[in-house]
This record gives sequence, C-alpha cells and structure tokens, in this order.
Amino acid sequence: QVQLVESGGGRVQPGGSLRLSCVVSGFDFSILDMSWYRVAPGKERELVARITTFGSTNYADSVKGRFTISRDNAKNTVYLQMNSLKPEDTAVYFCSTRKSGDTYWGQGTQVTVSS
Repeated sequence: QVQLVESGGGRVQPGGSLRLSCVVSGFDFSILDMSWYRVAPGKERELVARITTFGSTNYADSVKGRFTISRDNAKNTVYLQMNSLKPEDTAVYFCSTRKSGDTYWGQGTQVTVSS
C-alpha cells in the first residue's frame, strides 16, 4: 500500500517562502510520477506541479517562476519549494501519485499566506 505524508505547511507573510515535503512509503518511489495539488477555500482542486520519474517537470501557470518541484529518490521524498508567496496561494496542499490505476493522496498540509 502506497502511503504519502506531507509536511512543511504553515503561515507566512506575502513574499515569503515555504518548502513542502512529501515522504512516500510502501512502493518503489523512483518509478512513481509525483504531483502536488492544492484546494483553496471555495475553489476546485488544482494541479500545482508534477515531476516524472525522469525528472521532467510541469507547473500551473499561476505558480510558474515561483514554485519548484523536485525529488530525492534516496529519501523517497518529493518537495515543493514555494517562493514569492501570494495570498491567493493559501490552500491545503496535497501530494499525489498513481500506481496501477489507483490514485493515492496524502493527508494534506495547510499553507496560509497572510499579513
């Protein structure tokens, strides 16, 4: 069973930075494509960033140039470095992966950007 555990959320002022982490267990992390999603109050779930097993990345237009997704296969961990945070980045952030047709989610971590 694949398990994902996020950490690193918190409250930060506009313009600040946070780094989210997601540790994966129960499967060979190195062969999983990994994604970060977010759910903001009153909004639909949004794909924020994705990284493939080969390290290719893609981002939502709203975060390009500010967020960076990366992975450390030795630590079974995917990261989301978030810089120049804006109030509209406030959301619960989830990491996610798919394996054998099933989608797996972490429990989420709250990010609040407010002065």
